[in-house]
Amino acid sequence: MSRRARALAFAAAAIACALLAAVVAGRYRDSLESRYGELRPVLVAAEELPAGEPIARKRSQTALAVRRVPARFAPPGALRGPDEALGRAPAATVPAGSYVLDAQLVWPGPPTPAAVPGEKRPVQVEVAGAEALLAGGASPEGGDVDVVVSRQSGLGRKGDAEIVATGVKLLALAGPEGPGDGWSATLAVGRAEALDLIEAQAGGGEIRLLPRP
Repeated sequence: MSRRARALAFAAAAIACALLAAVVAGRYRDSLESRYGELRPVLVAAEELPAGEPIARKRSQTALAVRRVPARFAPPGALRGPDEALGRAPAATVPAGSYVLDAQLVWPGPPTPAAVPGEKRPVQVEVAGAEALLAGGASPEGGDVDVVVSRQSGLGRKGDAEIVATGVKLLALAGPEGPGDGWSATLAVGRAEALDLIEAQAGGGEIRLLPRP
């Protein structure tokens, strides 16, 4: 048998094995569903989740996993995916291998604000995409950010975005208090910047914070 023929034979065998594995897995899933009912996704802790430590997106990629179990065996309040846990912190340590339940996670309370530098004044605004500030796993409070405001334009016109402040100290960042709520940030800004941010928020503008390197 030529080298090319052997390669084709190996490829055909690999495809056949993959198809057989898929068939076996499908039959096993169908057997489980017929015996125990419909399967549903549940979130489990792939690693220990320490109490009081917010779950950042980067950490969730290794610390959380999704499994499928019969719906009747899923505990009440079991989360379905990592996005439901982002930004929240376990009230008590969650051991590796355990289900992650909604009742186990809390939204971190407002931290003690950092000192307001110089002649700046604190202003609190609603912000979008604040989860990105937690990507590194460390608390962003006390660091510097750039403030970007996006404004909607009229029909047929594109919205625009501009940086309204750079190197602004982030005094505090508060997560949503419940489903449907947004994030809020307390920033140390000058009077003119404070007026710009308040005006942008009142006009329906979207405020985002970009961490500085």
